Amino acid sequence: MEKSFYIIIGRSGSGKGTQADLLKAVLEQKGATVKHITTGGGFRTFIESDNYVAKCSDTLNKKGGLQPEFLAVWNWSNIFINSLKENDTVILDGAPRRMYEVLALYSAISFLGYKNPIVIYVNVSEGWAREKLLGRGRDDDKNIEDINRRLSWFESDVLPVVDTYMRDPLYKVVHINGEQSIDAVHQEIVLKLSTT
Repeated sequence: MEKSFYIIIGRSGSGKGTQADLLKAVLEQKGATVKHITTGGGFRTFIESDNYVAKCSDTLNKKGGLQPEFLAVWNWSNIFINSLKENDTVILDGAPRRMYEVLALYSAISFLGYKNPIVIYVNVSEGWAREKLLGRGRDDDKNIEDINRRLSWFESDVLPVVDTYMRDPLYKVVHINGEQSIDAVHQEIVLKLSTT
């Protein structure tokens, strides 16, 4: 199976990570070697380290802030550099979140030999996302003000990224209704990917 590059974008709480895991299983059943790269997981690991930059990042994270571009690019590019193999299919979950990252990510996609990247946009309303975030019980989801900040930067920073991908002929964008059961969202992704 030819290697592919998938980018999963959606609001915090939209189920990106769950859907990435389910897609990974489907692709592996078809013979692909899949690397699921989750930027949120990378940041959570990083902020547990004992250094000045990690402490600054942790403080921002606890306030529900959007991490600076240099850390976002470092996060996923560091994972690429240290763990990606030549024929790996990539599922990138949670990036890019800003326009600056789009250009940096495209340089990586092109450099690493991926063609026709696919963007999976898991679309959920702000209310749906807020309810899911409050229900999952993670430390960074306990404060409603922080959740609201994260949801607001999705509108200001991430939606322009989705719009850019929709206008760029180098990418195929698949819109998914995320306000369904986990299995229904998964089935919609599989169906729409089978027709791309």
